[in-house]
Amino acid sequence: MAKKSPKRLGDVLVDEGVVTEEEIEEALRKRDRGEKIGEALIRFGYCSDSQIVDALSDSLGIKRVNLGMIFVDDHVLKLLDEDFVTKAKIMPVNISGRRLVIATNDPLDFPTIENVRLKTGMNVETVLATQNDIETAIARYYGFTKTLKSLGIEVDKEKKEDEKFYEEMVKEPEQDASDSPIIQLVNQILLTAVKSEASDIHIDPTDIEFKIRYRIDGVLTTERLLPKVVLPKLISRIKVMSHMDITDTRNPQDGRIKTVLEGRPVDLRISTLPTVRGEKCVMRVLDLTRDSKGIDRLGMTQTEQRRFMRLIKRPNGIVLVSGPTGSGKTTSLYACLDQLNSPEDNLITVEDPVEIELEGINQVNVNPDINFTFANALRSILRQDPDTIMIGEIRDVDTAQISVKAALTGHLVLSTIHTNSAVKTIGRLIDMGIDPFLVASSLSGVVAQRLVRRVCKVCAKSEEPTENEKEIFKKHNVEIPTVKRAVGCSSCNNKGYRGRTAVFEILDVNDQIAKMISNNEKEYLILEQARKDGTRLLVEAGLDKIKDGVTTVEEILKLGLD
Repeated sequence: MAKKSPKRLGDVLVDEGVVTEEEIEEALRKRDRGEKIGEALIRFGYCSDSQIVDALSDSLGIKRVNLGMIFVDDHVLKLLDEDFVTKAKIMPVNISGRRLVIATNDPLDFPTIENVRLKTGMNVETVLATQNDIETAIARYYGFTKTLKSLGIEVDKEKKEDEKFYEEMVKEPEQDASDSPIIQLVNQILLTAVKSEASDIHIDPTDIEFKIRYRIDGVLTTERLLPKVVLPKLISRIKVMSHMDITDTRNPQDGRIKTVLEGRPVDLRISTLPTVRGEKCVMRVLDLTRDSKGIDRLGMTQTEQRRFMRLIKRPNGIVLVSGPTGSGKTTSLYACLDQLNSPEDNLITVEDPVEIELEGINQVNVNPDINFTFANALRSILRQDPDTIMIGEIRDVDTAQISVKAALTGHLVLSTIHTNSAVKTIGRLIDMGIDPFLVASSLSGVVAQRLVRRVCKVCAKSEEPTENEKEIFKKHNVEIPTVKRAVGCSSCNNKGYRGRTAVFEILDVNDQIAKMISNNEKEYLILEQARKDGTRLLVEAGLDKIKDGVTTVEEILKLGLD
């Protein structure tokens, strides 16, 4: 019996209805010397990169991955050099035993796969990724390595002995300033953060080196360890970009960088802090292309969304979003502004600083250096005929009092406050010096929230809950037959989680609760009434996320909710 020839890429694309046989023949006839058929089909517009990958995934049953969400270790990169992966258009992903996983957009390119096997001496497994993702990953990982080498830094960790070793290796660049390795290093750090969807970049000095860490989905992970001799140059470059004083290394400084990385506008908030081991730098990353607008994208249930919309659609009153730092309060406020923004209304914000510039909204930066505080800004804003006012944070009695005044004179006021639950916000306002009857008259509602990680849809597995978990569920009168467990795979960088969502506790201050506040009733009595009126606790909202398979029990327990 004659041996069956292996299926070719063109055959798969025809079988899947992506292209016709005539288009395949035309592309074969017109393609450049050495050009792969897939590249030719894309160049001539017969199909897209993503269509090819989807067709191969469906036909061959090969998993598709997002390389932007995967971190590749240095020991994996060393198996294949940059010239080879660039020419072959593949990306090594990870090693499992004697198996090397590579990402490709053509798993039927058997000569390339065989070359990888011969070069590495390992068995080769393929996963699918678009050509654009592969090229971006090559630039990110191999570019980082090349940048470090141009700084004279050996990436092999076994050669790290002491700072003197690195001082001998670091050399001043001879090329133009725009090609400086330090500039390339900063750009590489920022690009990696954006590709990884990191919210913060931490540059932390230690005794003989410094760490580059990224906060992804609320968790800090170390990306690189670099020699400390590079740190002063790196911090100086960041200070220059953010218009700080590069000669001042003894005082904390704040700055801002607006830049474009691979066509994506990015806004960074920079903070430096002198420590005993050197200057520490934290950069908060705002990827302005990230589609996070709209209340429907906050992760609320339909019931929660209806309650929330009722609060912000009222013509006056204060609506507060509460929670600790990093709980997504500002994101919720911007979603409200996006919902309320219309040509018929005058919306003004007072922020410290303005995080995202919104079209059609008047946004004001406070400046404590000239005594332009939240309170002083609010006094001026009230003379600007506003309909809706957004205040970055109520942090003192003056701001709270003017907010109450604005709400009582017919304005809708949106703001944030640091409290642990919705009901505790009432006590916080009273503790700040606001009379209970004024709180009752002005407060429309409070939204308490927390962020939890989403369990990875690719690798999560369902299990029966443990006895301890069943006790937790029983305490809150919830039945959850199975729960999701985080496992870890290449799609989630072996974390078991990918992305975040929020859990909410929404308090609607109706007439009954307003009367209780005015009478200075105990907090637990107000909470009992709120629950009768439909308020669900944060922990109950979290249990719903577990029941729906969105997150895990561990994530909800980490919040420390009762």
